Amino acid sequence: MPQKTKYKRVLLKLSGEVLEGDQDGGIDFKFLDVLCKEIAEVHKLGVQIAIVVGGGNFWRFRDFAKSGLDRVHSDSMGMLATVMNALALAHGFAAYKIEALPFSAIPMEKICPTYVRDLALAHMKNGKIAICAAGTGSPFFTTDTAAALRALELQCDVLLKATNVDYVYNKDPHKFKDAKKYTDVSYEVVLEKQLGVMDLSATALCASSRLPVLVFNLMKRGNILKAVKGETLGTLIH
Repeated sequence: MPQKTKYKRVLLKLSGEVLEGDQDGGIDFKFLDVLCKEIAEVHKLGVQIAIVVGGGNFWRFRDFAKSGLDRVHSDSMGMLATVMNALALAHGFAAYKIEALPFSAIPMEKICPTYVRDLALAHMKNGKIAICAAGTGSPFFTTDTAAALRALELQCDVLLKATNVDYVYNKDPHKFKDAKKYTDVSYEVVLEKQLGVMDLSATALCASSRLPVLVFNLMKRGNILKAVKGETLGTLIH
């Protein structure tokens, strides 16, 4: 009997850094394989999946702010980095006989199709994974904002924000032992207390449409499946 899932269509937000695995930058293809296998398990349940991936394993403005490179060009480089990650993800899914098509918000037809909402949605409805790359296609917006935007455009039930911590906290749990965790929190509290789980633009965008966001630890095997099935996990923002 097929397993029941709480969410039928999801947007999975992956940071670029997570693709580093045990490496210091770039892509750890052993970790990529493990990640794609976990997502494939969810896909086999009939869940429609879109992915927004960051580019921090290659380039991110804040990491090179002292380089002297202006923000527009730096963000453009970051957007290109996300396309590289999207192509790698598509390669990883092929090993599990899943067709995943990267869509770029920046036209680059010789590499992958330009993101068009209806095409990406049709792709998902046909049982394929849509990987949305190049952020929003504009500088000054993070891939968190791109994830919120794509989740709303593609009418997803939830935005799954995969991180390296178990919950949303009031301060960095890696630095402060007394950090308070939240398991269920409103957007108003996130904005008021500036909890920092996403940038303000992304948070406000989700809040305006009441799109639920589930923040959970990607580093624990099986958590993506648990999230989609609606098991108690991480922090639900709504």
